[in-house]
Amino acid sequence: MGNKIISMMKKDRKDGSKSMRMNRSQRKLLAEEEMLHRRALSMAIRQTQLSQRFDGSMSKRVGSTSTRKQRTLSDPFSNAKQLPEFSLEGLTVKKFILVHGEGFGAWCWYKIVASLEESGLSPITVDLTGSGFNMTDTNTVSTLEEYSKPLIEYLENLPEEEKVILVGHSTGGASISYALERFPEKISKAIFLCATMVSDGQRPFDVFSEELGSAERFMKESQFLIYGNGKDKPPTGFMFEKQHMKGLYFNQSPNKDIALAMISMRPVPLGPMMQKVSLTAERYGKGRRFYVQTLDDLALSPDVQEKLVRENSPEGVFKIKGSDHSPFFSKPQSLHKILLEIAQIP
Repeated sequence: MGNKIISMMKKDRKDGSKSMRMNRSQRKLLAEEEMLHRRALSMAIRQTQLSQRFDGSMSKRVGSTSTRKQRTLSDPFSNAKQLPEFSLEGLTVKKFILVHGEGFGAWCWYKIVASLEESGLSPITVDLTGSGFNMTDTNTVSTLEEYSKPLIEYLENLPEEEKVILVGHSTGGASISYALERFPEKISKAIFLCATMVSDGQRPFDVFSEELGSAERFMKESQFLIYGNGKDKPPTGFMFEKQHMKGLYFNQSPNKDIALAMISMRPVPLGPMMQKVSLTAERYGKGRRFYVQTLDDLALSPDVQEKLVRENSPEGVFKIKGSDHSPFFSKPQSLHKILLEIAQIP
């Protein structure tokens, strides 16, 4: 009996030691994630202060609030799970260029940047024209070429022999499609993340017509339009009200990331969204394209994403369960795992 009690006491001490190690690991992950979030929040506040000068050019926007049910999930980076094992052996392309979607900026990728760097890869983020820290007035951005200029300039300056993997979120899909048409020889793979994978002659806005209505109707009736050149001129941009954004983009995202987005989102230039994209089979068609579907997405529904996949035939399709339209917030670990998996495809 005495030996049994001693054995049990030893087992308890071992279990306690294991629990303490797990707690330390969890606390370390929490501290690192909190530090990253504070850094992103600090940058966003600075961005907001810099962008105040553009407020005078924006018309008053009166919108309805979303009635969609809001749910908050814990951030997968806030638990004790480790990032998946990953080997750089045999990997020839290690540089990812992360391209944000409408209203977002480079700031939205902060979790993915950290995880890719931890895996030994080289993530690069860009602020498209009029987005994030790019202080161009969005009312002056009228074409996809202007909007995508920071991405195009980066690709133009790449060494001749170097290739990259592009990741485009939401309408960032149009920008990486445009880049793939311009520089197919510099792009190893193009990953469309719940994105506008458009066909030749299609407008990025058309992909969202199920949620927002036709382009013509939106231009006439939307309450979210911005008239940067005056009410008697065509609209120059749009921006959803905060409650509407929460319902569309962040229905599964952690509250602190929603708070970050609410002070960081900027108006969307309308011209690039309404421009028909010219894509050729000889250039864009030869690119290796992959699509990542988000299955709890209220901005670009799973049915619409499935339709995009059917109509555009990407090389591979991946799905993230429980993700809203912002998987870099709601499911960063799942997204990270998929990016590594695509990178390893020969």
